[in-house]
Amino acid sequence: MNKLLSEFLGTFILVFAGTGAIVINEVSGGVIGHAGIALTFGLVVMAMIYTFGDVSGAHLNPAVTLAFAAARRFAWKDVPGFIMAQIGGACLASGVLRLLFPTNDKLGATLPAGAVMQSFVLEFILTAILMLCILRISTGAKDKGITAGIAIGGVIALEAMFAGPICGASMNPARSLAPALVSGHLEHLWIYLSATVLGALVAIPLAKALETTNS
Repeated sequence: MNKLLSEFLGTFILVFAGTGAIVINEVSGGVIGHAGIALTFGLVVMAMIYTFGDVSGAHLNPAVTLAFAAARRFAWKDVPGFIMAQIGGACLASGVLRLLFPTNDKLGATLPAGAVMQSFVLEFILTAILMLCILRISTGAKDKGITAGIAIGGVIALEAMFAGPICGASMNPARSLAPALVSGHLEHLWIYLSATVLGALVAIPLAKALETTNS
């Protein structure tokens, strides 16, 4: 239960801070800015890894949990519980933001700014890069280490910085699902549920190939 609570709290804080930055940026007339939003996502992930990494591994992301299981670093029997905890934490965060900002329309939902396939491909590649970084840095299914939080948080901030204006740079099904459900913007949700999982899975053979090269 402590692992599930860790994933619930970590994902709640991630979505509350990350999508909260988007909402507050909108209601404050752009005070935070795009760079500030990207840094918020990177910093909150970094903080959550150091806070919860030794408890649950700080996955905070269903795509990461599925990829760890597919890579045989995480038990499949624990996958449903982790994903439910992540989605539950994310939905609670979006619910709280709805109460705090009842007039905000999207609540930080990820929506494509251009062509649908453009955002699909971007999300696929972004998540593959993120998961490759996670697999190369992590020990087993845990992301805690001296540099793990900095590296993973840095990748998220970097990807959100350059790709966020086009696709939203979700890289996380729970992060996209929660504001979509609470705000009612479900029209492009399939992009962020499918591309992120596929991208995370593609990173597994790439990580294994690098291990073979180094051996």
